[in-house]
Amino acid sequence: MFAVIVNTITILIGASVGLLLRKGLPESVSDAMMKGLGLCTIFIGIQGMIEEEYILVLILSTIVGIVIGELLDVDGRINRAAERLTSRFSGKGEGAKIAQAFVTSCLIMNVGAMTIVGSLDAGLRGNFSMLYTKSLLDLISGIPMAAAMGVGVMGSALFTLVFQGGIVLLAEYIAPYLSETLIKELVSTGSLMILAIGFNMLGVTKLKVLNYLPGLLVVPLALKLMQALGF
Repeated sequence: MFAVIVNTITILIGASVGLLLRKGLPESVSDAMMKGLGLCTIFIGIQGMIEEEYILVLILSTIVGIVIGELLDVDGRINRAAERLTSRFSGKGEGAKIAQAFVTSCLIMNVGAMTIVGSLDAGLRGNFSMLYTKSLLDLISGIPMAAAMGVGVMGSALFTLVFQGGIVLLAEYIAPYLSETLIKELVSTGSLMILAIGFNMLGVTKLKVLNYLPGLLVVPLALKLMQALGF
């Protein structure tokens, strides 16, 4: 768990530096940084989808996930909750921005083979090298993310602690269910969401990416279905 705690701290440090830089940035520079970060996010999304093996799993998981997300109004519920929590401390509409920054940073920092494989490696073999490498990457990436998107990025530190820490602690029990193929499909589906976030950051689209999140829960079922059907 020590490596997970280190990762959590590096995110907090990087985000804190980014917030300090944000205070002295003109709005035009902040907007330009957001666009640049959007381009980087698109690249990360494309990179994560390169190893996609079962395109039908990606399609089925995404579509079913969107239907579930829309019916449950995941985007609306999270944004309204964030608005209520932050309304006393910030201006109107800031809650939604904080929620979007939180989800964006969580996906970018935690949807990837490095997170899953590194956490499993730490839990099963006590090998923390991959998580330490990820910690350094998150430290660096947290600075421009917080500078461009604000305080919501800080929340990804808590998510990292819970998500990665959970995998490390449960590694022995969940490892048999996380095949290499399943990890690839989870990464690919998550990367599609990251790609969507990148387009939103550039202002090209206004997709409710939060409503896509249930798709990650559909991936294991979709993969089993495709394999059972012989695809």
